[in-house]
Amino acid sequence: MEEVTVKVNPMPRIGDKAPDFTANTTHGPIKFSEYNKGKWVVMFSHPADFTPVCTTELTAFALEKEFFAKHNAKLMGVSIDSIHSHIAWVNNVREKMGVYMDFPIVADIDMKVAQLYGMLHPGESSTAAVRAVFFIDPEGSIRLILYYPLNVGRNMEEIKRVLVALQTADAKKVALPVNWKEGDMAIVPPPKTLDELTERLANTTYEKVDFYLAKKSLN
Repeated sequence: MEEVTVKVNPMPRIGDKAPDFTANTTHGPIKFSEYNKGKWVVMFSHPADFTPVCTTELTAFALEKEFFAKHNAKLMGVSIDSIHSHIAWVNNVREKMGVYMDFPIVADIDMKVAQLYGMLHPGESSTAAVRAVFFIDPEGSIRLILYYPLNVGRNMEEIKRVLVALQTADAKKVALPVNWKEGDMAIVPPPKTLDELTERLANTTYEKVDFYLAKKSLN
C-alpha cells in the first residue's frame, strides 16, 4: 500500500493575520476575508461528518446561534469531507434532532484550509482535522486558539466565555483574571511610575491584594 504524505504548514499563532482562502461551503463559495469583514469569526474544525462527538458539538454551536449573533460573531465549520456529505449530514441532523446547522461548513476535501490553519496533527491523524477553534477579530487577527483531540468534545461554555472575555478586554482596556466571566471584576494594569503607584495606593474603589494586583468593577 502506497504511503500518503501530507504537507503540514506551520501553525498560525495568536496575533497572526488569519490566512485568507476561498472555499466551497454549505452556503456556496466563500472568501474568508469577506466573511470576516466587520465581524468576529469563530471557526472550528471537526474530524468527520456523521460521527457522534462531532454531531454533539456542531448542534451545540447551532443552538447558540443567537448568542453569537448578539456578540457580533459568525460561525464557520471545517472538515475534510465533501459538500455532498456536509449537506446530507446537516439534513440528517435536522430530521433526527430538530437542530439546523445553518452556518457555513467548509468542504475541505483537498485539505487546503486544514493545512493553512494547522488543523492536521499527524500524531493524532494525517487525514482528519483535530478539533481546533480559532477566534478571529473583525480586523482579521487570530486572538485565541483552542485544540482538542479527536476523542474529546469541546466545552461550549468556555467557547462563549472566551469570546466575551476577548471583547471585554478590548473594549475596557483591562486584563481578566482566572475563571473570569461576564459581570466579574477585571484586573487593573500595574502602575508604571511612582506617581501611578501613589494614586493606586490611595484609590479606595479598587479591590487590592497588593499594589501590583488590584481589581475593579466594570459596571
